[in-house]
Amino acid sequence: MQTIDEALEKLGKSKFRSGFRLNEKDREYVRQKGMDTVRSHAADFVRRRLAPGYIPNDGRQTPMRGHPVFKAQHACACCCRGCLNKWYRVPEGVELSETQQQKIVNLLMAWIERQMG
Repeated sequence: MQTIDEALEKLGKSKFRSGFRLNEKDREYVRQKGMDTVRSHAADFVRRRLAPGYIPNDGRQTPMRGHPVFKAQHACACCCRGCLNKWYRVPEGVELSETQQQKIVNLLMAWIERQMG
């Protein structure tokens, strides 16, 4: 199992994944809401959009903009079950455990923290 730093380093080598950045509006949102609230949003998005074993619109459930967590999901390849499978070998068609969900949220928040840096 790779660490968050290892995952972020690998993602940084992808032209597509490394192209995502928080803009000033996104950073202001994070500053206003606070990291705890953004973490709560991330956990909710992961629980509702990634955790189910079957997702009818998989591959299209995560917008490219509109919330800092959405950008983090694309930057971290946690935007759909197909990407989770490709990048992290998380099997499709099986509900994510609480531990798996927490690991995803931790990765997303680490990316956001670096973007805020």
